[in-house]
Amino acid sequence: MKEGYIKKKSVTIPFGYELSEIQGYLKPIPSQLEILHTHIEAVRSERASLREAAELISSETGRKLSHVGLLKIIKKLTPPEPPKKYRYSKEHRRKLELAKKEKELIKEKKKLAAKEKKFKAEKKVITKATQKTNNTIVSSEELETLPPSVVDSIQDSKVIFHANEGPQTDFLAADEKDVLYGGAAGGGKSYAMIVDPLRYAHRKAHRALILRRSMPELREMIDKSRELYPQAFPGAKFREVEKLWNFPSGAKIEFGFLERDADVYRYQGQAYSWIGFDEITHLPTEFSWNYLASRLRTTDSEIKTYLRCTANPGGVGSHWVKKRYIDSNQSNQSFLGKDGLTRKFIPAKLSDNPYLSKDGIYEQMLNSLPPIQRRQLLEGNWDVAEGAAFVEFDPNGHVITPFELPISWERTKGIDYGYASESCCLWGIVDTNDGTLIIYRELYRKGLTGEQLGSIITEMEIEDPFSVMGVLDTAAWANTGTTGPTVGEALLRAGHKLRRADKNRVQGKVQIHEYLKIRESGRPKLQIFNTCPNLIRELQSIPLSKTNPEDVDTHASDHAYDALRYMIMGRPRMVNPLDRIRGLKRQIYSPSDSTFGY
Repeated sequence: MKEGYIKKKSVTIPFGYELSEIQGYLKPIPSQLEILHTHIEAVRSERASLREAAELISSETGRKLSHVGLLKIIKKLTPPEPPKKYRYSKEHRRKLELAKKEKELIKEKKKLAAKEKKFKAEKKVITKATQKTNNTIVSSEELETLPPSVVDSIQDSKVIFHANEGPQTDFLAADEKDVLYGGAAGGGKSYAMIVDPLRYAHRKAHRALILRRSMPELREMIDKSRELYPQAFPGAKFREVEKLWNFPSGAKIEFGFLERDADVYRYQGQAYSWIGFDEITHLPTEFSWNYLASRLRTTDSEIKTYLRCTANPGGVGSHWVKKRYIDSNQSNQSFLGKDGLTRKFIPAKLSDNPYLSKDGIYEQMLNSLPPIQRRQLLEGNWDVAEGAAFVEFDPNGHVITPFELPISWERTKGIDYGYASESCCLWGIVDTNDGTLIIYRELYRKGLTGEQLGSIITEMEIEDPFSVMGVLDTAAWANTGTTGPTVGEALLRAGHKLRRADKNRVQGKVQIHEYLKIRESGRPKLQIFNTCPNLIRELQSIPLSKTNPEDVDTHASDHAYDALRYMIMGRPRMVNPLDRIRGLKRQIYSPSDSTFGY
Protein backbone atom coordinates (compact mmCIF):
# COMPACT_ATOMS: atom_id res chain seq x y z
CA MET A 1 0.00 0.00 0.00
CA LYS A 2 1.26 3.43 -0.90
CA GLU A 3 2.39 5.70 1.91
CA GLY A 4 -0.23 7.97 3.38
CA TYR A 5 -3.19 6.15 1.82
CA ILE A 6 -6.16 5.51 4.14
CA LYS A 7 -9.30 3.37 3.89
CA LYS A 8 -12.54 5.03 2.87
CA LYS A 9 -14.90 4.62 5.84
CA SER A 10 -17.86 6.82 4.84
CA VAL A 11 -19.35 8.82 1.98
CA THR A 12 -17.73 12.00 3.29
CA ILE A 13 -14.11 12.46 2.16
CA PRO A 14 -11.91 13.86 4.97
CA PHE A 15 -10.16 17.19 4.50
CA GLY A 16 -6.75 16.76 2.82
CA TYR A 17 -7.71 13.57 0.96
CA GLU A 18 -9.21 12.57 -2.36
CA LEU A 19 -10.31 9.42 -4.16
CA SER A 20 -7.46 7.20 -5.30
CA GLU A 21 -6.98 4.79 -8.14
CA ILE A 22 -7.24 1.98 -5.58
CA GLN A 23 -10.87 1.20 -4.86
CA GLY A 24 -11.84 1.67 -1.24
CA TYR A 25 -8.85 3.90 -0.44
CA LEU A 26 -8.16 7.64 -0.28
CA LYS A 27 -4.85 9.28 -1.19
CA PRO A 28 -3.47 12.27 0.65
CA ILE A 29 -3.13 15.78 -0.78
CA PRO A 30 0.21 16.91 0.75
CA SER A 31 -0.30 20.63 0.10
CA GLN A 32 -3.67 20.67 1.87
CA LEU A 33 -2.41 18.58 4.80
CA GLU A 34 0.62 20.87 5.24
CA ILE A 35 -1.56 23.98 5.34
CA LEU A 36 -4.01 22.20 7.70
CA HIS A 37 -1.29 21.21 10.20
CA THR A 38 0.29 24.68 10.07
CA HIS A 39 -2.93 26.32 11.13
CA ILE A 40 -3.73 23.63 13.70
CA GLU A 41 -0.43 24.52 15.42
CA ALA A 42 -1.45 28.18 15.34
CA VAL A 43 -4.72 27.33 17.08
CA ARG A 44 -3.00 25.18 19.69
CA SER A 45 -0.49 27.97 20.44
CA GLU A 46 -3.41 30.40 20.63
CA ARG A 47 -2.00 32.52 17.80
CA ALA A 48 -5.27 32.16 15.93
CA SER A 49 -8.89 31.30 16.75
CA LEU A 50 -10.74 28.33 15.26
CA ARG A 51 -12.83 30.59 13.04
CA GLU A 52 -9.78 32.53 11.78
CA ALA A 53 -7.82 29.37 11.09
CA ALA A 54 -10.77 27.76 9.25
CA GLU A 55 -11.18 30.82 7.01
CA LEU A 56 -7.43 30.89 6.19
CA ILE A 57 -7.36 27.15 5.40
CA SER A 58 -10.42 27.51 3.12
CA SER A 59 -8.87 30.47 1.24
CA GLU A 60 -5.43 28.91 0.85
CA THR A 61 -6.61 25.43 -0.23
CA GLY A 62 -9.76 26.36 -2.09
CA ARG A 63 -11.63 23.70 -0.10
CA LYS A 64 -14.34 24.81 2.32
CA LEU A 65 -13.72 23.96 5.98
CA SER A 66 -15.90 25.27 8.85
CA HIS A 67 -14.59 26.04 12.32
CA VAL A 68 -16.69 23.15 13.63
CA GLY A 69 -15.10 20.76 11.17
CA LEU A 70 -11.63 22.07 12.15
CA LEU A 71 -12.40 21.47 15.82
CA LYS A 72 -13.35 17.86 15.05
CA ILE A 73 -10.05 17.33 13.20
CA ILE A 74 -8.07 18.82 16.10
CA LYS A 75 -9.87 16.59 18.64
CA LYS A 76 -9.18 13.57 16.49
CA LEU A 77 -5.47 14.40 16.19
CA THR A 78 -5.08 15.31 19.89
CA PRO A 79 -4.29 12.27 22.09
CA PRO A 80 -6.57 11.91 25.12
CA GLU A 81 -5.24 13.14 28.41
CA PRO A 82 -4.39 10.43 30.91
CA PRO A 83 -7.01 10.11 33.65
CA LYS A 84 -6.25 12.04 36.77
CA LYS A 85 -5.51 10.00 39.78
CA TYR A 86 -6.91 11.09 43.08
CA ARG A 87 -5.80 9.97 46.47
CA TYR A 88 -8.62 9.80 48.97
CA SER A 89 -8.23 9.75 52.69
CA LYS A 90 -8.92 6.54 54.57
CA GLU A 91 -12.11 7.96 56.01
CA HIS A 92 -13.35 9.05 52.60
CA ARG A 93 -12.66 5.61 51.11
CA ARG A 94 -14.77 4.03 53.86
CA LYS A 95 -17.64 6.38 53.03
CA LEU A 96 -17.42 5.44 49.35
CA GLU A 97 -17.45 1.75 50.23
CA LEU A 98 -20.48 2.14 52.49
CA ALA A 99 -22.36 4.07 49.79
CA LYS A 100 -21.64 1.30 47.29
CA LYS A 101 -22.90 -1.39 49.68
CA GLU A 102 -26.03 0.66 50.45
CA LYS A 103 -26.75 0.94 46.75
CA GLU A 104 -26.39 -2.84 46.34
CA LEU A 105 -28.68 -3.37 49.35
CA ILE A 106 -31.42 -1.20 47.82
CA LYS A 107 -31.13 -3.14 44.59
CA GLU A 108 -31.49 -6.47 46.42
CA LYS A 109 -34.52 -5.16 48.35
CA LYS A 110 -36.24 -4.30 45.07
CA LYS A 111 -35.54 -7.78 43.72
CA LEU A 112 -36.88 -9.32 46.93
CA ALA A 113 -40.05 -7.18 46.77
CA ALA A 114 -40.69 -8.28 43.18
CA LYS A 115 -40.21 -11.94 44.13
CA GLU A 116 -42.55 -11.49 47.10
CA LYS A 117 -45.23 -9.97 44.86
CA LYS A 118 -44.91 -12.81 42.38
CA PHE A 119 -45.04 -15.36 45.20
CA LYS A 120 -48.25 -13.84 46.61
CA ALA A 121 -49.90 -13.92 43.18
CA GLU A 122 -48.91 -17.56 42.66
CA LYS A 123 -50.04 -18.41 46.18
CA LYS A 124 -53.44 -16.85 45.53
CA VAL A 125 -53.97 -18.87 42.36
CA ILE A 126 -52.69 -22.10 43.89
CA THR A 127 -54.82 -21.61 47.01
CA LYS A 128 -57.86 -21.15 44.83
CA ALA A 129 -57.03 -24.24 42.79
CA THR A 130 -56.23 -26.53 45.73
CA GLN A 131 -59.02 -25.83 48.18
CA LYS A 132 -59.95 -28.88 50.21
CA THR A 133 -63.57 -28.55 49.14
CA ASN A 134 -64.61 -29.05 45.54
CA ASN A 135 -65.98 -25.54 45.12
CA THR A 136 -63.28 -24.26 42.81
CA ILE A 137 -64.09 -22.57 39.51
CA VAL A 138 -60.99 -22.28 37.32
CA SER A 139 -60.97 -20.88 33.78
CA SER A 140 -58.81 -22.36 31.01
CA GLU A 141 -56.61 -19.22 31.09
CA GLU A 142 -56.03 -19.63 34.84
CA LEU A 143 -55.31 -23.31 34.35
CA GLU A 144 -52.40 -22.52 32.04
CA THR A 145 -50.73 -20.40 34.76
CA LEU A 146 -50.79 -23.13 37.42
CA PRO A 147 -47.89 -25.46 38.32
CA PRO A 148 -48.07 -28.90 36.65
CA SER A 149 -48.74 -30.65 39.99
CA VAL A 150 -51.75 -28.45 40.67
CA VAL A 151 -53.08 -28.95 37.12
CA ASP A 152 -52.80 -32.73 37.54
CA SER A 153 -54.68 -32.48 40.85
CA ILE A 154 -57.51 -30.51 39.24
CA GLN A 155 -57.78 -32.82 36.24
CA ASP A 156 -57.93 -35.87 38.52
CA SER A 157 -60.73 -34.33 40.60
CA LYS A 158 -64.44 -34.67 39.83
CA VAL A 159 -65.76 -32.19 37.24
CA ILE A 160 -69.11 -30.84 38.41
CA PHE A 161 -69.97 -28.88 35.25
CA HIS A 162 -68.31 -28.68 31.86
CA ALA A 163 -69.57 -25.91 29.54
CA ASN A 164 -70.38 -26.77 25.93
CA GLU A 165 -67.91 -25.40 23.44
CA GLY A 166 -69.13 -22.28 21.68
CA PRO A 167 -71.81 -19.82 22.86
CA GLN A 168 -72.32 -21.35 26.31
CA THR A 169 -68.60 -21.04 27.06
CA ASP A 170 -68.57 -17.51 25.59
CA PHE A 171 -71.48 -16.51 27.83
CA LEU A 172 -69.81 -17.79 31.00
CA ALA A 173 -66.52 -16.10 30.06
CA ALA A 174 -68.03 -12.76 28.97
CA ASP A 175 -66.65 -9.74 30.80
CA GLU A 176 -69.22 -7.21 29.56
CA LYS A 177 -71.56 -5.67 32.11
CA ASP A 178 -74.80 -6.62 30.32
CA VAL A 179 -75.04 -9.78 28.18
CA LEU A 180 -77.94 -11.46 26.35
CA TYR A 181 -77.56 -15.15 25.52
CA GLY A 182 -80.46 -15.83 23.19
CA GLY A 183 -81.75 -17.56 20.09
CA ALA A 184 -82.92 -21.06 19.34
CA ALA A 185 -84.51 -23.26 21.99
CA GLY A 186 -82.43 -26.02 23.56
CA GLY A 187 -79.06 -24.26 23.35
CA GLY A 188 -78.25 -24.68 27.06
CA LYS A 189 -79.18 -21.11 28.07
CA SER A 190 -81.06 -21.87 31.31
CA TYR A 191 -78.30 -24.11 32.65
CA ALA A 192 -75.73 -21.41 31.90
CA MET A 193 -77.89 -18.97 33.85
CA ILE A 194 -77.69 -21.29 36.88
CA VAL A 195 -73.92 -21.67 36.62
CA ASP A 196 -72.85 -18.08 35.93
CA PRO A 197 -73.60 -16.58 39.40
CA LEU A 198 -71.24 -19.17 40.95
CA ARG A 199 -68.25 -17.18 39.67
CA TYR A 200 -68.07 -15.31 43.01
CA ALA A 201 -69.73 -17.84 45.31
CA HIS A 202 -66.45 -18.14 47.26
CA ARG A 203 -66.64 -14.49 48.36
CA LYS A 204 -68.69 -13.39 51.33
CA ALA A 205 -70.05 -10.16 49.80
CA HIS A 206 -71.41 -11.85 46.68
CA ARG A 207 -75.17 -11.77 46.34
CA ALA A 208 -76.94 -12.88 43.16
CA LEU A 209 -80.58 -12.73 42.02
CA ILE A 210 -82.02 -15.14 39.42
CA LEU A 211 -85.43 -14.17 38.03
CA ARG A 212 -88.28 -15.63 35.96
CA ARG A 213 -91.68 -14.22 35.10
CA SER A 214 -93.67 -16.52 37.39
CA MET A 215 -93.10 -18.90 40.29
CA PRO A 216 -94.04 -22.10 38.36
CA GLU A 217 -91.39 -21.21 35.76
CA LEU A 218 -88.93 -20.58 38.57
CA ARG A 219 -89.45 -24.05 40.04
CA GLU A 220 -87.58 -25.76 37.19
CA MET A 221 -84.52 -23.58 37.74
CA ILE A 222 -84.57 -24.22 41.50
CA ASP A 223 -84.63 -27.97 40.82
CA LYS A 224 -81.59 -27.60 38.55
CA SER A 225 -79.75 -25.64 41.23
CA ARG A 226 -80.47 -28.42 43.79
CA GLU A 227 -78.57 -30.81 41.52
CA LEU A 228 -75.58 -28.56 40.95
CA TYR A 229 -74.92 -26.26 43.90
CA PRO A 230 -74.38 -28.82 46.72
CA GLN A 231 -71.91 -30.70 44.51
CA ALA A 232 -69.99 -27.60 43.53
CA PHE A 233 -70.03 -26.13 47.05
CA PRO A 234 -70.45 -28.78 49.78
CA GLY A 235 -72.19 -27.20 52.70
CA ALA A 236 -74.44 -24.96 50.59
CA LYS A 237 -77.94 -24.83 52.09
CA PHE A 238 -81.24 -23.91 50.43
CA ARG A 239 -83.92 -22.06 52.39
CA GLU A 240 -87.23 -22.99 50.77
CA VAL A 241 -89.35 -20.16 52.18
CA GLU A 242 -87.02 -17.37 51.05
CA LYS A 243 -85.94 -19.27 47.89
CA LEU A 244 -82.38 -18.51 48.94
CA TRP A 245 -79.08 -20.40 48.75
CA ASN A 246 -76.52 -19.82 51.51
CA PHE A 247 -72.94 -20.80 50.70
CA PRO A 248 -70.14 -21.68 53.15
CA SER A 249 -68.35 -18.44 52.25
CA GLY A 250 -71.38 -16.35 53.22
CA ALA A 251 -72.37 -15.70 49.59
CA LYS A 252 -76.07 -15.85 48.66
CA ILE A 253 -78.02 -16.68 45.51
CA GLU A 254 -81.69 -15.71 45.56
CA PHE A 255 -84.52 -16.81 43.24
CA GLY A 256 -87.36 -14.40 42.50
CA PHE A 257 -90.09 -13.61 39.99
CA LEU A 258 -91.49 -10.49 38.25
CA GLU A 259 -95.06 -11.20 37.28
CA ARG A 260 -95.90 -7.48 37.13
CA ASP A 261 -93.80 -4.33 36.84
CA ALA A 262 -94.76 -3.44 40.42
CA ASP A 263 -93.00 -6.61 41.67
CA VAL A 264 -89.63 -4.89 41.28
CA TYR A 265 -90.34 -2.87 44.41
CA ARG A 266 -89.95 -6.05 46.46
CA TYR A 267 -86.24 -5.63 45.77
CA GLN A 268 -86.16 -1.96 46.72
CA GLY A 269 -83.28 -1.23 49.05
CA GLN A 270 -81.48 -4.47 48.14
CA ALA A 271 -78.01 -4.66 46.62
CA TYR A 272 -76.87 -7.39 44.25
CA SER A 273 -73.54 -8.02 42.57
CA TRP A 274 -75.12 -10.26 39.92
CA ILE A 275 -78.66 -10.15 38.45
CA GLY A 276 -79.96 -12.52 35.79
CA PHE A 277 -83.34 -12.99 34.09
CA ASP A 278 -84.13 -16.25 32.33
CA GLU A 279 -86.41 -15.71 29.29
CA ILE A 280 -86.34 -11.93 29.47
CA THR A 281 -88.69 -11.56 26.48
CA HIS A 282 -91.49 -12.51 28.88
CA LEU A 283 -91.18 -8.98 30.34
CA PRO A 284 -93.54 -6.72 28.35
CA THR A 285 -91.43 -3.59 28.91
CA GLU A 286 -87.86 -2.78 29.92
CA PHE A 287 -89.01 -0.91 33.03
CA SER A 288 -88.32 -3.83 35.38
CA TRP A 289 -84.92 -4.57 33.88
CA ASN A 290 -83.83 -0.93 34.08
CA TYR A 291 -85.01 -0.67 37.68
CA LEU A 292 -83.13 -3.80 38.72
CA ALA A 293 -79.98 -2.46 37.06
CA SER A 294 -80.04 0.29 39.68
CA ARG A 295 -79.80 -2.43 42.40
CA LEU A 296 -76.45 -3.56 41.02
CA ARG A 297 -73.61 -2.73 43.42
CA THR A 298 -71.15 -4.34 45.86
CA THR A 299 -68.80 -3.39 48.69
CA ASP A 300 -66.15 -5.92 47.62
CA SER A 301 -63.60 -4.39 45.22
CA GLU A 302 -62.64 -7.89 44.01
CA ILE A 303 -66.17 -8.52 42.70
CA LYS A 304 -67.33 -7.25 39.32
CA THR A 305 -71.05 -6.58 38.91
CA TYR A 306 -72.97 -8.20 36.06
CA LEU A 307 -76.38 -8.20 34.35
CA ARG A 308 -77.20 -11.44 32.54
CA CYS A 309 -80.27 -12.57 30.61
CA THR A 310 -81.37 -15.34 28.28
CA ALA A 311 -84.22 -15.43 25.79
CA ASN A 312 -85.85 -17.10 22.82
CA PRO A 313 -87.16 -14.86 20.01
CA GLY A 314 -90.82 -14.00 20.37
CA GLY A 315 -92.82 -13.11 23.43
CA VAL A 316 -94.38 -9.83 24.53
CA GLY A 317 -91.03 -8.18 25.17
CA SER A 318 -89.24 -9.35 22.04
CA HIS A 319 -89.31 -5.87 20.49
CA TRP A 320 -87.51 -3.98 23.25
CA VAL A 321 -85.05 -6.84 23.85
CA LYS A 322 -84.17 -6.93 20.16
CA LYS A 323 -83.73 -3.16 20.07
CA ARG A 324 -81.54 -3.15 23.21
CA TYR A 325 -79.19 -6.04 22.38
CA ILE A 326 -79.46 -7.09 18.74
CA ASP A 327 -80.22 -4.11 16.52
CA SER A 328 -77.47 -2.02 18.14
CA ASN A 329 -74.49 -4.09 17.04
CA GLN A 330 -73.22 -7.30 15.42
CA SER A 331 -73.53 -10.60 17.26
CA ASN A 332 -70.64 -11.58 19.55
CA GLN A 333 -69.28 -8.02 19.39
CA SER A 334 -68.91 -5.91 22.51
CA PHE A 335 -70.42 -2.43 22.29
CA LEU A 336 -71.28 0.50 24.54
CA GLY A 337 -74.99 1.13 25.14
CA LYS A 338 -76.58 4.56 25.40
CA ASP A 339 -76.77 4.02 29.17
CA GLY A 340 -72.99 3.64 29.35
CA LEU A 341 -73.01 -0.14 29.98
CA THR A 342 -70.80 -2.49 27.99
CA ARG A 343 -73.10 -4.91 26.22
CA LYS A 344 -73.00 -8.06 24.06
CA PHE A 345 -75.44 -10.38 22.31
CA ILE A 346 -74.40 -14.06 22.08
CA PRO A 347 -76.65 -16.04 19.70
CA ALA A 348 -77.63 -19.60 20.62
CA LYS A 349 -78.33 -22.56 18.31
CA LEU A 350 -79.76 -26.00 18.98
CA SER A 351 -76.54 -27.56 17.67
CA ASP A 352 -74.68 -25.88 20.57
CA ASN A 353 -76.19 -28.47 22.93
CA PRO A 354 -74.95 -31.97 21.99
CA TYR A 355 -77.27 -33.59 24.53
CA LEU A 356 -80.40 -32.40 22.69
CA SER A 357 -79.24 -32.20 19.08
CA LYS A 358 -77.56 -35.60 18.84
CA ASP A 359 -80.59 -37.86 18.31
CA GLY A 360 -82.65 -35.29 16.35
CA ILE A 361 -85.86 -35.88 18.35
CA TYR A 362 -85.96 -32.38 19.83
CA GLU A 363 -85.26 -30.85 16.42
CA GLN A 364 -88.13 -32.91 14.95
CA MET A 365 -90.46 -31.49 17.58
CA LEU A 366 -89.40 -27.91 16.75
CA ASN A 367 -89.89 -28.58 13.03
CA SER A 368 -93.51 -29.50 13.70
CA LEU A 369 -94.29 -26.03 15.09
CA PRO A 370 -96.15 -23.36 13.08
CA PRO A 371 -93.91 -21.36 10.67
CA ILE A 372 -93.28 -18.35 12.91
CA GLN A 373 -92.59 -20.38 16.07
CA ARG A 374 -90.39 -22.75 14.06
CA ARG A 375 -88.25 -19.89 12.76
CA GLN A 376 -88.01 -18.38 16.23
CA LEU A 377 -87.25 -21.50 18.27
CA LEU A 378 -85.39 -23.64 15.73
CA GLU A 379 -83.55 -21.01 13.71
CA GLY A 380 -83.28 -18.39 16.48
CA ASN A 381 -84.68 -15.77 14.08
CA TRP A 382 -85.32 -12.44 15.87
CA ASP A 383 -86.81 -10.75 12.81
CA VAL A 384 -90.11 -12.65 12.86
CA ALA A 385 -92.71 -11.84 15.48
CA GLU A 386 -95.89 -13.29 16.92
CA GLY A 387 -98.88 -12.02 14.98
CA ALA A 388 -96.72 -10.97 12.03
CA ALA A 389 -98.81 -9.68 9.14
CA PHE A 390 -96.83 -11.40 6.37
CA VAL A 391 -96.07 -14.94 7.49
CA GLU A 392 -95.31 -15.92 3.87
CA PHE A 393 -92.30 -13.60 3.74
CA ASP A 394 -89.16 -15.71 3.61
CA PRO A 395 -85.71 -14.09 3.26
CA ASN A 396 -84.45 -17.20 1.46
CA GLY A 397 -86.83 -16.58 -1.45
CA HIS A 398 -87.70 -12.89 -1.26
CA VAL A 399 -84.25 -11.42 -0.55
CA ILE A 400 -81.64 -11.59 -3.31
CA THR A 401 -78.11 -10.42 -4.02
CA PRO A 402 -77.86 -7.23 -6.13
CA PHE A 403 -77.13 -7.61 -9.84
CA GLU A 404 -76.74 -5.25 -12.79
CA LEU A 405 -80.17 -4.03 -13.87
CA PRO A 406 -80.99 -3.98 -17.60
CA ILE A 407 -81.53 -0.49 -18.98
CA SER A 408 -84.73 -1.54 -20.75
CA TRP A 409 -86.63 -2.53 -17.58
CA GLU A 410 -89.20 -0.05 -16.29
CA ARG A 411 -88.29 1.71 -13.04
CA THR A 412 -90.59 3.22 -10.46
CA LYS A 413 -90.53 4.52 -6.88
CA GLY A 414 -92.82 4.90 -3.89
CA ILE A 415 -92.40 7.58 -1.22
CA ASP A 416 -93.79 7.79 2.32
CA TYR A 417 -92.97 11.15 3.89
CA GLY A 418 -92.30 11.95 7.54
CA TYR A 419 -90.31 14.57 9.38
CA ALA A 420 -90.49 13.53 13.03
CA SER A 421 -90.62 9.93 11.86
CA GLU A 422 -88.69 8.40 8.98
CA SER A 423 -89.19 9.30 5.34
CA CYS A 424 -88.84 6.28 3.09
CA CYS A 425 -88.30 6.10 -0.65
CA LEU A 426 -88.16 2.74 -2.38
CA TRP A 427 -86.97 2.23 -5.94
CA GLY A 428 -88.35 -0.71 -7.89
CA ILE A 429 -87.83 -2.22 -11.33
CA VAL A 430 -90.04 -4.65 -13.26
CA ASP A 431 -88.42 -7.73 -14.79
CA THR A 432 -89.77 -7.88 -18.36
CA ASN A 433 -89.32 -11.67 -18.43
CA ASP A 434 -92.00 -12.53 -15.87
CA GLY A 435 -93.22 -9.25 -14.35
CA THR A 436 -91.35 -9.62 -11.04
CA LEU A 437 -91.06 -6.38 -9.08
CA ILE A 438 -87.53 -5.99 -7.71
CA ILE A 439 -86.84 -3.41 -4.99
CA TYR A 440 -83.25 -2.37 -5.66
CA ARG A 441 -82.69 0.70 -3.49
CA GLU A 442 -84.07 2.38 -0.35
CA LEU A 443 -83.79 5.70 1.45
CA TYR A 444 -84.80 5.61 5.13
CA ARG A 445 -84.14 8.75 7.14
CA LYS A 446 -85.92 11.10 9.53
CA GLY A 447 -85.78 14.88 9.94
CA LEU A 448 -85.85 15.75 6.20
CA THR A 449 -87.66 18.71 4.71
CA GLY A 450 -89.24 18.47 1.26
CA GLU A 451 -86.27 20.26 -0.32
CA GLN A 452 -83.76 18.01 1.45
CA LEU A 453 -85.65 14.87 0.46
CA GLY A 454 -85.80 16.00 -3.17
CA SER A 455 -82.08 16.75 -3.22
CA ILE A 456 -81.12 13.35 -1.74
CA ILE A 457 -83.40 11.46 -4.15
CA THR A 458 -81.81 13.34 -7.06
CA GLU A 459 -78.33 12.32 -5.89
CA MET A 460 -79.36 8.69 -5.44
CA GLU A 461 -80.91 8.57 -8.95
CA ILE A 462 -77.83 9.96 -10.67
CA GLU A 463 -76.86 6.52 -12.00
CA ASP A 464 -80.36 5.66 -13.22
CA PRO A 465 -80.61 5.92 -17.03
CA PHE A 466 -84.05 7.60 -16.97
CA SER A 467 -86.03 9.88 -14.76
CA VAL A 468 -87.78 7.52 -12.34
CA MET A 469 -91.51 8.22 -12.07
CA GLY A 470 -93.30 7.36 -8.86
CA VAL A 471 -96.07 7.86 -6.32
CA LEU A 472 -96.10 9.96 -3.17
CA ASP A 473 -98.10 9.78 0.05
CA THR A 474 -101.18 12.02 -0.33
CA ALA A 475 -100.41 13.63 3.04
CA ALA A 476 -97.29 15.14 1.46
CA TRP A 477 -99.50 17.22 -0.87
CA ALA A 478 -101.52 18.72 1.98
CA ASN A 479 -100.97 22.33 3.01
CA THR A 480 -100.61 22.33 6.78
CA GLY A 481 -101.15 26.06 7.23
CA THR A 482 -97.70 27.18 6.11
CA THR A 483 -97.32 29.68 3.31
CA GLY A 484 -94.52 27.76 1.63
CA PRO A 485 -94.78 24.88 -0.84
CA THR A 486 -95.98 21.46 0.26
CA VAL A 487 -93.57 18.52 0.31
CA GLY A 488 -95.12 17.28 -2.93
CA GLU A 489 -94.63 20.66 -4.60
CA ALA A 490 -91.01 20.78 -3.35
CA LEU A 491 -90.33 17.39 -4.91
CA LEU A 492 -91.94 18.46 -8.20
CA ARG A 493 -89.77 21.59 -8.26
CA ALA A 494 -86.74 19.34 -7.77
CA GLY A 495 -87.67 17.65 -11.06
CA HIS A 496 -89.29 14.45 -9.75
CA LYS A 497 -92.31 13.06 -11.62
CA LEU A 498 -94.80 12.05 -8.96
CA ARG A 499 -98.50 11.51 -8.55
CA ARG A 500 -100.75 10.89 -5.59
CA ALA A 501 -100.57 7.42 -4.08
CA ASP A 502 -103.57 5.13 -3.77
CA LYS A 503 -103.84 4.77 0.05
CA ASN A 504 -106.43 2.00 0.22
CA ARG A 505 -104.90 0.15 3.20
CA VAL A 506 -106.83 -3.11 2.94
CA GLN A 507 -106.36 -3.52 -0.82
CA GLY A 508 -102.72 -2.48 -0.48
CA LYS A 509 -102.09 -5.21 2.09
CA VAL A 510 -103.89 -7.75 -0.11
CA GLN A 511 -101.71 -6.80 -3.07
CA ILE A 512 -98.52 -7.27 -1.03
CA HIS A 513 -99.74 -10.76 -0.06
CA GLU A 514 -100.25 -11.47 -3.79
CA TYR A 515 -96.76 -10.25 -4.62
CA LEU A 516 -95.23 -12.41 -1.87
CA LYS A 517 -96.83 -15.64 -3.15
CA ILE A 518 -94.51 -18.16 -4.74
CA ARG A 519 -95.58 -18.75 -8.37
CA GLU A 520 -95.42 -22.01 -10.28
CA SER A 521 -92.02 -20.96 -11.58
CA GLY A 522 -90.72 -21.03 -8.00
CA ARG A 523 -90.17 -17.27 -8.02
CA PRO A 524 -92.32 -14.77 -6.09
CA LYS A 525 -93.65 -11.64 -7.77
CA LEU A 526 -91.67 -9.49 -5.30
CA GLN A 527 -87.96 -9.69 -4.58
CA ILE A 528 -85.77 -7.32 -2.60
CA PHE A 529 -82.05 -6.57 -2.81
CA ASN A 530 -80.29 -7.34 0.48
CA THR A 531 -79.14 -3.71 0.50
CA CYS A 532 -82.66 -2.68 1.65
CA PRO A 533 -82.55 -3.75 5.35
CA ASN A 534 -85.43 -1.58 6.59
CA LEU A 535 -87.98 -2.94 4.14
CA ILE A 536 -86.84 -6.50 4.91
CA ARG A 537 -87.11 -5.87 8.65
CA GLU A 538 -90.60 -4.40 8.44
CA LEU A 539 -91.99 -7.18 6.23
CA GLN A 540 -90.60 -9.71 8.71
CA SER A 541 -91.88 -8.12 11.87
CA ILE A 542 -94.78 -5.73 11.25
CA PRO A 543 -97.75 -7.08 13.25
CA LEU A 544 -101.44 -7.25 12.41
CA SER A 545 -103.74 -4.62 13.82
CA LYS A 546 -105.45 -5.70 17.06
CA THR A 547 -108.67 -3.94 16.03
CA ASN A 548 -108.70 -4.73 12.30
CA PRO A 549 -107.22 -8.07 11.17
CA GLU A 550 -107.35 -6.86 7.55
CA ASP A 551 -104.72 -4.21 8.28
CA VAL A 552 -101.32 -3.90 9.92
CA ASP A 553 -100.63 -2.19 13.24
CA THR A 554 -100.21 1.48 12.35
CA HIS A 555 -98.32 2.12 15.60
CA ALA A 556 -95.51 -0.19 14.49
CA SER A 557 -92.63 0.88 12.25
CA ASP A 558 -94.34 0.87 8.83
CA HIS A 559 -92.67 3.56 6.70
CA ALA A 560 -90.98 1.16 4.26
CA TYR A 561 -94.14 -0.98 4.21
CA ASP A 562 -96.23 2.09 3.25
CA ALA A 563 -93.80 3.09 0.50
CA LEU A 564 -94.00 -0.45 -0.92
CA ARG A 565 -97.80 -0.41 -0.66
CA TYR A 566 -98.00 2.88 -2.56
CA MET A 567 -95.67 1.54 -5.25
CA ILE A 568 -97.63 -1.68 -5.77
CA MET A 569 -100.98 0.15 -5.76
CA GLY A 570 -99.46 2.40 -8.42
CA ARG A 571 -99.53 -0.68 -10.69
CA PRO A 572 -95.89 -0.85 -11.81
CA ARG A 573 -95.83 -2.24 -15.31
CA MET A 574 -93.58 -3.69 -17.93
CA VAL A 575 -92.73 -1.33 -20.77
CA ASN A 576 -91.82 -2.40 -24.28
CA PRO A 577 -88.14 -1.52 -24.90
CA LEU A 578 -89.16 0.05 -28.23
CA ASP A 579 -91.52 2.39 -26.43
CA ARG A 580 -88.65 3.40 -24.16
CA ILE A 581 -86.46 4.14 -27.15
CA ARG A 582 -89.24 6.20 -28.73
CA GLY A 583 -89.54 8.11 -25.48
CA LEU A 584 -85.87 9.05 -25.64
CA LYS A 585 -86.49 10.92 -28.88
CA ARG A 586 -88.82 13.37 -27.17
CA GLN A 587 -86.84 16.50 -26.44
CA ILE A 588 -89.46 18.09 -24.21
CA TYR A 589 -91.34 16.25 -21.49
CA SER A 590 -95.02 17.23 -21.33
CA PRO A 591 -96.87 15.79 -18.32
CA SER A 592 -100.48 14.83 -18.92
CA ASP A 593 -101.22 16.06 -15.43
CA SER A 594 -99.48 19.36 -14.78
CA THR A 595 -100.27 19.26 -11.09
CA PHE A 596 -98.75 15.93 -10.21
CA GLY A 597 -96.10 15.51 -12.86
CA TYR A 598 -97.53 12.91 -15.29
